[in-house]
Amino acid sequence: MSYDWGPHFLVPSGVLDKYSGHVRLREQLDEELLQKELKDLGFSGVIRRITNPWYYRKKGAQTWIKLGESDDKLENFPVSWETTTLENGAYEVMGMMHVFGEKDNVECGIARQSVVEITLEN
Repeated sequence: MSYDWGPHFLVPSGVLDKYSGHVRLREQLDEELLQKELKDLGFSGVIRRITNPWYYRKKGAQTWIKLGESDDKLENFPVSWETTTLENGAYEVMGMMHVFGEKDNVECGIARQSVVEITLEN
């Protein structure tokens, strides 16, 4: 069974879908559901590390461009994005959360992505 542990994109307001200037991207996860997923997959349940790289692309493009990466769980894996140099329009932002655990003393990893559509209006 698969559990929806995340990542879940955080926005400053429930109605915000247009961004401009300096944007702080953040995601959260549900650790209880994550532990259930790890157990079902046969991992020990011990989380060694979590990291969240961030990417963006213009809507309709095929290639993702990396913005940065965060392992700061307490601050919800934040990465700053300066949008003023980009063309206005529709974009997609992806957080690709990687969780590393252990199985038989060997590091194992799982990953999930969260993709949101946004509009840049600088």
